[in-house]
Amino acid sequence: MAAMTPSSPFTATLWAEADRHLVRYGGGFTPEIIERAAGSFVFTAAGRRILDFTSGQMSAILGHSHPAIVATVQRQIADLDHLYSGMLSRPVVDLARRLAESLPAPLEKALLLTTGAESNEAAIRMAKLVTGKHEIVSFARSWHGMTQAAASATYSAGRKGYGPGAPGNFAIPVPNTYRPDFTAPDGSLDWRRQLDFAFDLIDAQSTGSLAACLVEPILSSGGIIEPPAGYFAALRAKCRERGMLLILDEAQTGLCRTGTWYAFERDGVVPDILTLSKTLGAGLPLAAVITSAEIEQEAHERGFLFFTTHVSDPLVAAVGNTVLDVLTKDKLDERARQLGMFLRRGLDDIAGRHEVVGDVRGRGLLAGLELVVDRETKRSSDELGVRVTHRCLELGLHMNIVQLPGMGGVFRIAPPLTATEEELSLGLEILDQAIGDACAAP
Repeated sequence: MAAMTPSSPFTATLWAEADRHLVRYGGGFTPEIIERAAGSFVFTAAGRRILDFTSGQMSAILGHSHPAIVATVQRQIADLDHLYSGMLSRPVVDLARRLAESLPAPLEKALLLTTGAESNEAAIRMAKLVTGKHEIVSFARSWHGMTQAAASATYSAGRKGYGPGAPGNFAIPVPNTYRPDFTAPDGSLDWRRQLDFAFDLIDAQSTGSLAACLVEPILSSGGIIEPPAGYFAALRAKCRERGMLLILDEAQTGLCRTGTWYAFERDGVVPDILTLSKTLGAGLPLAAVITSAEIEQEAHERGFLFFTTHVSDPLVAAVGNTVLDVLTKDKLDERARQLGMFLRRGLDDIAGRHEVVGDVRGRGLLAGLELVVDRETKRSSDELGVRVTHRCLELGLHMNIVQLPGMGGVFRIAPPLTATEEELSLGLEILDQAIGDACAAP
C-alpha cells in the first residue's frame, strides 16, 4: 500500500485501518482519501482538487455525479431497485431495445449483467455452447477480466501463480505499429504477414475445437494499441474460415468514447457477439452481452445458463437508459471527436517539447502517450513512468500508467466526455510540467 503523509489525525487513523483490514488487490492504493467527486474532479479529505484523467476506472464517461444520473438513481431506488433474476422490469426491456437500435444488424438480443469480466464470461460461455467447441484466441496483451474464462483469455497481467487456466486458450501477437515485429521493406508493420503467421501457429496448436476470437478494438491495458485499418476485416475472415465466432470487447471503447458510438464502426465489421461494460453504466456496475437472434436462439435451444444475482437488475438498467439519453441529447460522439482532436494536438505539442515521449496514439477521448528514454532505440524505463505519475498527482492530476514488459510506461488518458477544453488544457499543462520535472530529477 502506498505511503502518504497524513493531513490530520482522522486520515492517519483511516490509513492505519486500511493497512490493517483491506486486502490489496493490485498495485498500491493512491495515497489520497477521496471524499467526493463532481464532474471531471475528485476532492480529497485534505481539501485537494484532483483532475481525473481516467474517468474513475475508465468508466465515468459523463463525469462524476452527473445530475441526470443522480436523479435517475434517486428516483429508481425508491421505486424498484432489485428483483428475482427471473423477473423483468420496464427499464431492462427498454435498455435492451435501445441498445439494439444503436447497433447494426444482426445485433439485437441483449443480456444485462454487472461487470466487464462477467459479460466476457457470458460471451465465451455462449460461444462455446453454440459452436460446440472450446478453444479461445485473444491478443497477447489483452485484458478481459479476472473471472475464470475471462482471465484465461487475459495475457497482459495476472497469469502467474494461480494454477492452470481454462484449457484451449491461445494468444496471437498484437499489431503494434510503433513497435513492429513483422516488418515491410520500409520498416512499417506488415500486419497481414503477422496475422497469417499467428493463425499458422493457432492451427498447429488447435485440437480442431476453435470456438471464438475475443479481442478489444483498441487494446487498453495493453498500451492503447489500435490495430491498423483492415486488420479486423482480415481477422474476421480468419474466424470465418475456421467456424469461429468473433467477440469484440468494447468495455472502454463503446458508447462514444472514440468519437463514434462503437469503435468497430471504423472497420465496417460487425461482431457475432459484442460485450459492453464500464461506459454503459457511467460508473455504476452495468454490462451487456449483445448478439444476433440466430445465435441467441441456438444458445437457448442448447440450454444456455447464465443465472446471476444481479442479471437484469432494474436500478442499473434505468441508469443505462439515462446514459443513452445524455449521449444522444448532448451528441457526445461528436464532442468526443472534437475534444479528441484538441487533446491530440496538446499531446503532440508535449511530444515536441520532451524527447522522452516516444509515441502519441489513440482515438477520440481514449489516448495513449508512451514514454521512452531513447527515441531511436525506443528503449523504455519503468522508473520514469513512475516518477511522472507521482509528480502528476502532486500537481493535481490523476493519471494511469500501464507498465508492460518491453514497453515501459504508456499513459492511458481517458477524461470524461463531458470535460471542457479548459479542463483538458489544465491536464495537459500539468502533464507537461510533470514530465519536465521528472526528467530534471536526479
